[in-house]
Amino acid sequence: MSLVQAGKTYNLGGRDFIELTDYSTEEIRYLIDLAIEIKRKQKNGEAYQPLLGKTVGLIFEKSSTRTRVSFEVGVYQLGGHALFLSKNDIQLGRGETIADTAGVMSRYLDGIMIRTFGHDRVVDLARFSTVPVINGLSDLAHPCQVLADYQTIYEHKGQLEGLKLAYIGDGNNMAHSLMIGGAKLGVSVSIASPEGYEPDSQIMADSRELAAATGATIEVVRDPREAVKDADVIYTDVWASMGFEEEQKAREAAFASYQVNEELAALAKPDYLFMHCLPAHRGEEVSEGVIDGSNSIIFDQAENRLHAQKALMAALIG
Repeated sequence: MSLVQAGKTYNLGGRDFIELTDYSTEEIRYLIDLAIEIKRKQKNGEAYQPLLGKTVGLIFEKSSTRTRVSFEVGVYQLGGHALFLSKNDIQLGRGETIADTAGVMSRYLDGIMIRTFGHDRVVDLARFSTVPVINGLSDLAHPCQVLADYQTIYEHKGQLEGLKLAYIGDGNNMAHSLMIGGAKLGVSVSIASPEGYEPDSQIMADSRELAAATGATIEVVRDPREAVKDADVIYTDVWASMGFEEEQKAREAAFASYQVNEELAALAKPDYLFMHCLPAHRGEEVSEGVIDGSNSIIFDQAENRLHAQKALMAALIG
């Protein structure tokens, strides 16, 4: 069943993808529908190459497994050429301005994906670029992951509106994008974070305002048991994301009671889904019994990074 009206399409060509706030509920639903259709084509061996003759630059100031592999493979499967650019490969890492980098790359490329630390770098790159810019991850948002996540939930549950997602752990970029996506799609999101590690207050306020239109609720609580109660989805992330490794010991202490384990998961609905954006640290933020258990769909969501990002590139660049 489609998430949008049968036959309805949206012209997203030339747009940037910085965060889900930039897209309407119907546009996000359309992208999920497109991802599911592209996935079907790929599984059936049907050719679909809207990027034929096009080149997409992939800027990595922050290393990755899933983002790099899924984008490179995705561009290839769509008929295009992916150009991997680490911070050591381009002058951006040696002091060239974002404006100059964007101006030059726009003359060579048909689209740009950037995975970086500061969100302002994504915003500035999009501001000065004349080709679509996709946020592959910043310290504030991870919209590509969340687009794939809600696609995965929809595939397993057959719906999005009315579901409850519990996110346990650091109020980081994943929590931010999950709240915004949930608010847009009618999924209630309950975040459980220890004091000092809550999500950004402005993003919380924005998400609650967006949720008012879809009937979803956005809440931040201290007790993970309160967040997980009757949840359809349990989601967690590492306690110390890339760039915060020096805080590992302090975070282990702060998050000690926030592990997603069998006892906590028992408070969710029996058919709950367990999700993790990976990489995971088994025995820290999640027990082996949960992440490797029958409710876990971590590899389905990892696979859907490929399909969701192909949908993005087909819609924005193709």
